[in-house]
Amino acid sequence: MEKKKILIVASLSHSLINFRGDFIKSLIKSDYKVYALAPGHPDKFKTKLIEYGAIPIEFNLNRTGLNPVMDFKTIRELKSIMKKYKIDLVFPYTVKPVIYSSIAANQCNIPVISLITGLGFAFTGLTFKARVLQRLNETLYKLSIRKNKVVVFQNKDDYQLFLDRKILKEDNKVAFVSGSGVNLDQFQYRINKIESNKISFLLVSRLIKEKGISLFLEAAKKLKEKYPESEYHIIGATDNSPSSIKEEDLKHLHNLGIIFYYGKQTNIPEHLYRRDIFVLPTYYREGVPRSILEALSVGLPIITTDTPGCKETVKKDYNGILIKPQNLGELVNAMEYFLINKEKIEGMGINSRKYAEERFDVKIINKDLIDLISKVI
Repeated sequence: MEKKKILIVASLSHSLINFRGDFIKSLIKSDYKVYALAPGHPDKFKTKLIEYGAIPIEFNLNRTGLNPVMDFKTIRELKSIMKKYKIDLVFPYTVKPVIYSSIAANQCNIPVISLITGLGFAFTGLTFKARVLQRLNETLYKLSIRKNKVVVFQNKDDYQLFLDRKILKEDNKVAFVSGSGVNLDQFQYRINKIESNKISFLLVSRLIKEKGISLFLEAAKKLKEKYPESEYHIIGATDNSPSSIKEEDLKHLHNLGIIFYYGKQTNIPEHLYRRDIFVLPTYYREGVPRSILEALSVGLPIITTDTPGCKETVKKDYNGILIKPQNLGELVNAMEYFLINKEKIEGMGINSRKYAEERFDVKIINKDLIDLISKVI
């Protein structure tokens, strides 16, 4: 019997490895033929996908901005790819792949299970541009995903927003998963016994203001003066976004000894193992942040915002602290709590690992997704 063919559509090649690598391997182990589609595959990612057993394919996608002519060409190209490879089911994730792949697949009568991984900048509603993009995305989502077999969400707040904005109807079939999951073998637990006053905080993120980077920097300035032995570590890359933090500002604070700035890193587990508390004061519309899941797995207490996607990762008084978004005072107080109550760090870290095992294990999440796929095709 010929294997069923799954087309996974992403906006970035590396996300297929970093966020869907275990999923791809699980699909292949479950006897599916997997085509991995992204707008360009650098050789190292193409090689990795082939090692997994997937077939890498490329397509043209204008990742940022709107160009109706380009977007129409993208949909037409997607239809051609789906027909050429006789795809049995399409699995897109992130905004543009979900919208364009859903339109293309629906026109080809190919079933779609789409994954909403967070609503991002457009649904923050904080600027005029964000509000305009939100209205546009709402319209495009309505046109594209209502006919999908299943729409998968990473948190129930996003689903409720889709209902409230009438993007989806009550009778649309939906499912929920706890983020992309975390490989508990790759991010192994380590016991953190605090034996000095050199408590260290770590933030790992794309370095844009919506992720709360500016708040973290302000908190570091305040707390470093009061607790000179404390440390504040930042990993991530700046980019061309208008809200990107300026790299020279980060380097300036690094040279002053207020923060440790590393730029983009590939050895994230090593950094997590050396730190004490993980911080992500984001007000971006997250799905469930992968960076927090990795920190949970390693066994770090979490400080993050009481917002969709993030609040799912923290149980109050159990494994961390939730703060109001864009509230510097609450962030400072939360970080200072661990500086004053060092004895809480080990216990909350243990609880973070337990929570990761109970809810965010990638094996659990991938099984749920593959069960959905098998029911559809």
